Amino acid sequence: MSLPQKIGFIGTGAITDAMVRGLLARPAAVPHVMVSQRSADISARLAADFPQVIVSSDNQAIVDGCDTVMLAIRPQIAEEVIRPLRFRDGQKIVSVVAATGREALLDWIGADVRLSQAIPLPFVARRKGVTAIYPADTDTAAIFNVLGNAVECETKAEYDLLAAASALMATYFGIMQTTTEWLVENGLPEEKGRAYLAPLFAGLSEVALLAGSRTDFIDLSREFATKGGLNEQVLLDFDNKGGSGALKDALSRVLARITQ
Repeated sequence: MSLPQKIGFIGTGAITDAMVRGLLARPAAVPHVMVSQRSADISARLAADFPQVIVSSDNQAIVDGCDTVMLAIRPQIAEEVIRPLRFRDGQKIVSVVAATGREALLDWIGADVRLSQAIPLPFVARRKGVTAIYPADTDTAAIFNVLGNAVECETKAEYDLLAAASALMATYFGIMQTTTEWLVENGLPEEKGRAYLAPLFAGLSEVALLAGSRTDFIDLSREFATKGGLNEQVLLDFDNKGGSGALKDALSRVLARITQ
């Protein structure tokens, strides 16, 4: 499936920055990208870094001039930005607006467009991202496969669950920070703790990736937790003191927020 000749971005925040950088990293995946001038610092940097970037102060010009339009707007202002725009029937629209339902988006768009929703993560800038998309769509998947890997969801329920799981990113770094603080409290210089933990966690993630879908995470956990050993002790403490339950409760609350 070939990519569109020109992709437009309405909203120029951190995720737009990451997607544009991923699409235009050498070799560039698309010949032209249009971005809105809002968030002037980001749009100016993108234009300076990539000659393929066209900055427009007119969102309607982006809609009119692009095969595919990415809606990358904060949910608080999404309706007021989208409603005045005139989209074309059959136009490809990809929404990365968080916690905003398909029905609302179609109402605001007001045309018979081909709408997909996606959850790109910051790693798409390095073409390392995994992006959930809904509904399954070959054109949308082609874009996000360039930026890493697309996971095509067959149902809205699948998409919402992956959206909830993506809320673990801050917790991941929070665990690293808490561990670093504990190391410092017990006498290790902070820079040494950071230098040790980042490769440790990266290595564990690589093990999981290489294992693929054939190996359950619990099997990897057992592999790294010798019976009666230190890893098993921390795992059991975490579970027995409510860590696993708290994590599932937090994810359930996130899911409730998404689906509401």
